[in-house]
Amino acid sequence: LIPYVMSGFPQADVTPDLMHRLVSAGADVIELGVPFSDPMADGPVIQKAGEAALRLGIGTTQVLEMVRRFREQDARTPVVLMGYANPVERYNQKHARADGASAFVHDAADAGVDGVLVVDYPPEECEEFAADLRARDMDLIFLLAPTSTDARMALVGRLATGYVYYVSLKGVTGAGHLDTDAVAAMLPRIRKHIAIPVGVGFGIRDAET
Repeated sequence: LIPYVMSGFPQADVTPDLMHRLVSAGADVIELGVPFSDPMADGPVIQKAGEAALRLGIGTTQVLEMVRRFREQDARTPVVLMGYANPVERYNQKHARADGASAFVHDAADAGVDGVLVVDYPPEECEEFAADLRARDMDLIFLLAPTSTDARMALVGRLATGYVYYVSLKGVTGAGHLDTDAVAAMLPRIRKHIAIPVGVGFGIRDAET
């Protein structure tokens, strides 16, 4: 069970406590949303949550601090940052390191992040990023979709660590109900290329699903 929560929503200081509540309720991994102004994969609910968090001044720096606060009481539950390329690139610009290393990777590792899912980082463009994360014991989580080709799955299978996130439907978050039969039919194709765990998301809205 991998619940998603938007950092800094509905209040700026509520997120670490909410993360602990999620763990108490049975979360195996927490996906922590990094607010961004143009979240292309997200539907209106997450868009509005992100906009509210941005208005409260929540950015990547504040998200990493939330992870640090969570780690003060929980060193075990994996935390995956889920977001977009722009905040990662901007963080590296603002906090450029003298040694040329990625400030985002360095600071995320120090904060206690276990994995990163960047929606608009295609696998063809992020081999170096994946290697940097692996060097700091973090995973790069990739997305697969119903439209993914075998070639794309093979590339993801070569780069991905941690788990692969299978987007179970065409559209944005909250776009529709999950077709579990369609997911079951897709899994054999995915398993030809992916050896690590596969998480299923988008369209999971209740315990029955």
